[in-house]
Amino acid sequence: MKIDVQQSENQILAILEGELDTAAAADAEVSLQPLLDSKGKDVVIDCTKLEYIASSGLRLLLGILKTAKGVGSRVVLKNVNDVVKDVLELTGFISIFEFE
Repeated sequence: MKIDVQQSENQILAILEGELDTAAAADAEVSLQPLLDSKGKDVVIDCTKLEYIASSGLRLLLGILKTAKGVGSRVVLKNVNDVVKDVLELTGFISIFEFE
């Protein structure tokens, strides 16, 4: 799993690449820490190269969403492929996230 986090004045962008499975979740949580400190900035998670997401990855995304919304940030999942979208639909997460 590769994660690139980029910050600008009003947005934090995380680019996910690979598989966000149980083995990758602990390292991903550390890499995604800036998203938890969004302080009102929009949080955009680019899933263009995300190949798979497991329940531990979903928990991580949910934690980011709850924390970011708590400080007035907007969270958007961008470029979600069909495989990841199917997992989000099956788990009901499709209705709690914003998509671009």
